[in-house]
Amino acid sequence: MTTAKSASEPSRTESFDLGALLAERGAERYELHTQYLNHQLPRMLRTIGFDKVYERAEGAYFWDADGNDYLDMLAGFGVMGLGRHHPVVRRALHDVLDASLADLTRFDCQPLPGLLAERLLAHSPHLDRVFFGNSGTEAVEGALKFARYATGRPRVLYCEHAFHGLTTGSLSVNGESGFRDGFAPLLPDTAVPLGDLDALERELRKGDVAALIVEPIQGKGVHEAPPGYLRAAQELLHRHKALLIADEVQTGLGRTGAFYAHQHEEGVEPDLVCVAKALSGGYVPVGATLGRDWIFRKVYSSMDRVLVHSASFGANAQAMAAGLAVLSVMEDERIVANARSTGELLRTRLAALTEKYELLAGVRGRGLMIGIEFGRPRSLKLRGRWAMLQAARKGLFAQMVVVPLLQRHRILTQVSGDHMEVIKLIPPLIIGEREVDRFVDAFTAVMDDAHDGGLVWEFGRTLVKQAVAHR
Repeated sequence: MTTAKSASEPSRTESFDLGALLAERGAERYELHTQYLNHQLPRMLRTIGFDKVYERAEGAYFWDADGNDYLDMLAGFGVMGLGRHHPVVRRALHDVLDASLADLTRFDCQPLPGLLAERLLAHSPHLDRVFFGNSGTEAVEGALKFARYATGRPRVLYCEHAFHGLTTGSLSVNGESGFRDGFAPLLPDTAVPLGDLDALERELRKGDVAALIVEPIQGKGVHEAPPGYLRAAQELLHRHKALLIADEVQTGLGRTGAFYAHQHEEGVEPDLVCVAKALSGGYVPVGATLGRDWIFRKVYSSMDRVLVHSASFGANAQAMAAGLAVLSVMEDERIVANARSTGELLRTRLAALTEKYELLAGVRGRGLMIGIEFGRPRSLKLRGRWAMLQAARKGLFAQMVVVPLLQRHRILTQVSGDHMEVIKLIPPLIIGEREVDRFVDAFTAVMDDAHDGGLVWEFGRTLVKQAVAHR
């Protein structure tokens, strides 16, 4: 005798098996991407020898099908602050799914968003409220809108070489022309040099500036705001009734050895702060715009305006659970302190190599956000090779270092930006001395090869041919 299922009993289907699908079609990954997604990505990966097949990941490592491990010094562009598959975050997501919450009804107030906002704001006691969206660029979009509405002014200032996202509003404050070209018209915003207070004041005197948005340490090139700049800029902005927006999407949540990078400078209290990336735990996209109470009260000034700025998936239970778990792990495992001490160890050991290698121009950064810059060598032999690369395309030498780090030493890194001779290191914040030793040993071997005229330069000639061919 069969019984009817109750309305609350979930139906079961055998039609979808994720494991079987991946086993059957996983090997087609590059072909699928070429046909259906951004066809230039697999082409680029094959060109530089990055077309690896990673089978699994944990912490700061990947493994391929042969069991070889790869050290991750990129952390998914900073998303994997706790490394991959942290057990506390995994458990929180299992728990929230098993709870079968009445999520995203749109007409109730669930507890998780309020709890996460409370935990976040505890790290910014001068701020009062949070808007949750789905990404870093969305957090920036929210800050731009809030600043314009709260001040009644149309224009936002941003810094040259900044990166704040790629949606239209964020793109309007993106300081790199390569991202902006072909997408005009954008919003009427204005670039000023990072650290130039005179340029900032000239723009503020025009009386139409709502805010300055700034990365305390720029992701492109790893350039830090000069000492005292953020505090002085804040004073100028407030004198002219404009706001300071700190984009902490990449620099926030411990990356630089403080919870927020702007906290390295005493007295800096941004009016709006944008966070994302590491808050996700690497699982569920989340972005947050933190701000002062008066700004939120202006934007949401009446019940008629209750949805004037909203997001369909904002504050969903999975994202909130991930964020709460991330903040708990950061406290329990002293993640900020580890980023500070491990970053200092890595930066100090790399900086010591500048005396040994003439192609190594300098090492900079804070915590586990480090830029390694290369420059014109002194010796005649190396200067000729350097000039060959620079004539073809600036940035090729940095790429020459990144590729053997992966292919020979199984370490994933990135060039910090287009046409830049800088490698950026933004590893998971959980790495320690073992990972520092592995990276420094590998980097030393690659630099030895570059200075001896070895295989690195053979690859360099290949890059030159490709750069010239694609002009």
